[in-house]
Amino acid sequence: MDQDNKFIDMHIHTNYSDGVFSPKEVVEYANKMNLLAISITDHDCVDGIDEALRAAKKCNIEVIPGIELSCQVETNLQKNEMHILGYFIDYKSQKLQNVLATFKQARYDRALTMLDKLKEHNIVLKDKSFIQNAQNQSIGRLHFAKALVMEGFVGSVQEAFQRYLSYDKPAYVPKHYMSAIEAIELILSVGGLPIMAHPFHMHYNDKAVLKDLVDNGLAGMEVWHVKHTDSLVKKFLELAKEFNLLVTGGSDCHGPFKKDIPIMGRIKVPYYVLGDLKVANQKRSNKLN
Repeated sequence: MDQDNKFIDMHIHTNYSDGVFSPKEVVEYANKMNLLAISITDHDCVDGIDEALRAAKKCNIEVIPGIELSCQVETNLQKNEMHILGYFIDYKSQKLQNVLATFKQARYDRALTMLDKLKEHNIVLKDKSFIQNAQNQSIGRLHFAKALVMEGFVGSVQEAFQRYLSYDKPAYVPKHYMSAIEAIELILSVGGLPIMAHPFHMHYNDKAVLKDLVDNGLAGMEVWHVKHTDSLVKKFLELAKEFNLLVTGGSDCHGPFKKDIPIMGRIKVPYYVLGDLKVANQKRSNKLN
């Protein structure tokens, strides 16, 4: 297959976390967008990977088993949220499954608390099906934001976060976290490559923090992302080179919502990026064996 004009998307969510598409629909849409490979990277969840792999056989698309772990990092005596992507993970590992079961229960408990906080501000959601289905998906604030939009309490997902769901807002409840280093160690322990997701969202200027993560096994950085401007992409490429990190990228697609078109494939990540990731993963595997 000619790969010169083919692209990949290494950051996609399904309805097993806070996406809209089923894993099968993700693969079918990726095929429609002429993507050569994708990674399913649901939040703290790997339950959609098998379905995506089955669907990929019919579409001739490569699916890389992945995950996006919620974690924290300390910068300047403050704790900040960070997400670590894991690629090529052994997603059936019992060790991983045990950790993710804890995350799922914590997310469910958090959702119930968020419901109570919304009620305190006279917001009672009529349709709570997204919570009732929590055992089959990884629930997050985006579920609440969409519910608030659909029931007319706010006009947009952005407004939902600004008024109710962001840090220090009435319905905000902190997530259950592991440390960034624990997330990196977990991914490495199940055969994966740990990658810093969307560094735009964290304190990427703190090189001491980045060095500490690299020293503990961080393998790469998500350079291309839907919220990264050209100038940020350039900055992250320079950072990756300085710290000898792999580079990757993806749309962070959560599927369609209302009239929005899915952003899958919008970020043109060249296929060679996946090749570099595979080589690095194989080298690491060879060292362990």
